[in-house]
Amino acid sequence: MTGSAFAQALESGVELLRSLPRRRSAVPAARAAAREWAARHPAVAAQLVVDERPGTPVVDYDLLLDHPGGGTVAVTAPAEDGVPWLVDHSTHWAAGQLVSVDGVHVSVSQALTMLRTLSRGDASPYQEIVDQCLLAAALDEAGGDDVPVSAADLQATADAFRRGRGLHDRAATLAWMAAAGMSGEQFESYLAGIARRRRFRADKEAELAPRHLAAHRADFARVRAVWVTGPAQVVAADAGELAGAAAGHEEAVVTVGTRWEHELPEALRGAAPGDVVGPVPLASREFLTGAVLSRTAAGDDPETLAAAGRAAFGRWLAERRAAAKVEWHWS
Repeated sequence: MTGSAFAQALESGVELLRSLPRRRSAVPAARAAAREWAARHPAVAAQLVVDERPGTPVVDYDLLLDHPGGGTVAVTAPAEDGVPWLVDHSTHWAAGQLVSVDGVHVSVSQALTMLRTLSRGDASPYQEIVDQCLLAAALDEAGGDDVPVSAADLQATADAFRRGRGLHDRAATLAWMAAAGMSGEQFESYLAGIARRRRFRADKEAELAPRHLAAHRADFARVRAVWVTGPAQVVAADAGELAGAAAGHEEAVVTVGTRWEHELPEALRGAAPGDVVGPVPLASREFLTGAVLSRTAAGDDPETLAAAGRAAFGRWLAERRAAAKVEWHWS
C-alpha cells in the first residue's frame, strides 16, 4: 500500500467513525458498518474498538489500522468535547463505579441518588439499584432514551417527585437539590430520566396486562375479607365472631378490607365466603384466623387491567433480574 492510499483510507476512516451511531443498543449496527468499510480497505486490516462509557448508554469508538511502514495507527474521532476516550478514561474504567448490570454502569454517586430519590421501601438497596439498571437497559433497547419528554410529562413527574418527598415549595426543592449536589440543569435532566422510565413502565404494563389477566383471572377477583393476626390462637365459629374473639387478646390485629385475591393472606385465597379459616400458623410465629365475606369475579375493566399490568410488570422485571449479569465493584 502506498502512502497516498493509506492517507485516503485514513480520511475515509475518520468519516466512518463520525457516522457511527453512539447508542449502546446500536453497537451491532456500528460493527456491521465497520466490517463493510474494512472490506473496501483490506490493506489496512481495520479493527473497530468499542468503549462503553461508564454510567451512560453512549459509547465511543476507535479504529485500528495497519500502517504501510509497520505498526498500528489508532484513529479516534470524538463527536462532542474533542477528548479521546483513551485519555478521558485513562484511569481504570471502573474507578468510582459501584455496579455493572448487563452493561449498564452505576457510579457510587448515582447509586446514592437512586436510593435518595427512588426508594420504594419494599426492596433491598441492592435489588433496587439492579432494577433501575435493568429498566435503563430495557429503555435503551426500546429506543426510549431518544424520545423527547413532553412538557406535560416533565411537569407531572416533577409534581409527583416533590409531593413524594414533601417538597412543597421552591425553597424546599432548592434545598433538596443542594443536598443532592444537583444544578438546575442536572435536576431537569434527572426528572426527564424518571419521566422516560415512568412512560416505559406504563407502556409495558399496558402491553402485558391482557395476557396476564387471561392467564391468572382468579388472582384478580375482588374479595372483601376479615382476618385476625397475633401471637394467640383466635377461634371463631363465623366471621361475625372474629372481632369479638380478638378483643380478648391485646396484641391481636384485626384487618377488614377489600383486596385483589392475590393480595390476601395465603390462607384466605380461594376460601368460600362465610367459611372461617384458621387458626393458621405464620412464619412470624403468629397465627391467623380469617374469613372471606364476599367475592366478585374479575372483569376486564380498567382498574382490573391496571392491577394485572402491575403484577405482570413485576414478574417481567423479576425474570430480567434473574437472568442479568451483575458485577459489584467492591474493590
